[in-house]
Amino acid sequence: MKIEYRLKSVLLKKTFNMTNKIITIFLLGMLILSKNTYAQTLPDLKVSANKRFLQTADGKPFFWLGDTGWLLFSKLTREEAIQYLDDRKAKGFNVIQAMGLHTLNVVNMYGDSALVGKNIAKPKITDGDSFTDEAQYDFWNHVDFVIEQAEKRGIYIGFVPIWGGNVKSGRVSESQARIYAEFLAKRFAKHSNIIWLNGGDIKGSESINIWNVIGNTLREIDKKHLITFHPRGRSSSSEWFHNEKWMDFNMVQSGHRTYAQDTSANEKLHYGEDNWKYINRDYKLRPVLPTIDGEPSYEGIPHGLHDVTQPRWTAAEVRRYGYWSVFAGAFGYTYGQNSVMQMFRTLTNEDTSFGPLEIWSEGMKAEGSGQMQFMKSLLLSKPFFERIPDQSLVAKQGEKYNYILATRGKKYAFLYTYTGRNFTVNLGKIEGNVLKATWYNPRNGEKTIIGSFPNKGTKEFNPPAEPKDGNDWVLILSSNQ
Repeated sequence: MKIEYRLKSVLLKKTFNMTNKIITIFLLGMLILSKNTYAQTLPDLKVSANKRFLQTADGKPFFWLGDTGWLLFSKLTREEAIQYLDDRKAKGFNVIQAMGLHTLNVVNMYGDSALVGKNIAKPKITDGDSFTDEAQYDFWNHVDFVIEQAEKRGIYIGFVPIWGGNVKSGRVSESQARIYAEFLAKRFAKHSNIIWLNGGDIKGSESINIWNVIGNTLREIDKKHLITFHPRGRSSSSEWFHNEKWMDFNMVQSGHRTYAQDTSANEKLHYGEDNWKYINRDYKLRPVLPTIDGEPSYEGIPHGLHDVTQPRWTAAEVRRYGYWSVFAGAFGYTYGQNSVMQMFRTLTNEDTSFGPLEIWSEGMKAEGSGQMQFMKSLLLSKPFFERIPDQSLVAKQGEKYNYILATRGKKYAFLYTYTGRNFTVNLGKIEGNVLKATWYNPRNGEKTIIGSFPNKGTKEFNPPAEPKDGNDWVLILSSNQ
């Protein structure tokens, strides 16, 4: 009896242990499966056939609606990063511009350093990955986590490897840059939602060899993701890298200065607030490359950046920058907000720049951030790849804020006024005998039908409300035939 009991006991223990092993193996398998299928795989981006736009690998138009979240990787916890990404997805953003190394001693919100000894050739790596307890707060695992969360939400990451000032200071050699770029490409090319933004608020002529080393190394290892260069204010990547093999499209930083402030003798281009002029300049270059304003004035930041007593850029003004640049031929637009771009955390924190007036989570609610999606919707509502800038649509042009930007396809045209002044259109520029005219409200996306008329001669249009800065409207002309 005792022998039989012992035999049953041993058998039960073996069965229990075997069951535990099976459950453990099953759970591990599910964990591995969840890791491999966790993130949504986004389609690869490529330059369109006419070299003016971006598209997905299956040929669909991609209108880049970017948000500037430069310190996303270092200043937000995982939970906060998800909160931010959810907000931006809900508002139609599909690209977030963020930097890997803001400084050489950068740490994340969990206190983990990115580098060993401030040496970019020695990224600090913790054994394991972002799904294991002991390694989840590792700097680079945290970056992986945030990229995967963006991927899951259909958002691409415009990844800046290292901010320009770190290179300009002389603390990065070509050999270090090559090793670091290899590390980035091998680690992050696995994600479907990477866009490389070489540079980082710097002129390409400053340490140009290092920027070419980074660009060429990224291209050698990562064959599928797009690469550009984020330049200094009031300049374009085209000034230095237009013909480089690693360049896929140009990026402008039109900057944060007013007309009156843009007087520096050291700057080559003096366009003031006319960011459309940067796009117009790039648009004329050969060979043809797509171009975009990747950093216009940020909502809520002081005019000229550094004097916090200056007026601050408003939602109306960031709308103007968006429509002006896109109608001039840009393939998309990047919005920015002062508190969000630096992920400002507390009003008592002295480690800040440009006088933010609220913490990042409040800055996310800025009026302009919810209005950018209406520009994206408008541009995607008509045949995308045929669109060209065409100022010949405007019969009597104005200056500065009264300038009218016009763009068209074969059977449609868009004209943008920032002030809501009356303006006259040269008709007969698009196909069709009869045109339908509609006002489009950039603040809420609502449309108001004007009527139909013959497509010939000229016609004056009177936007709703009285003329003033910020009374902006888009005139939509479309063929009824």
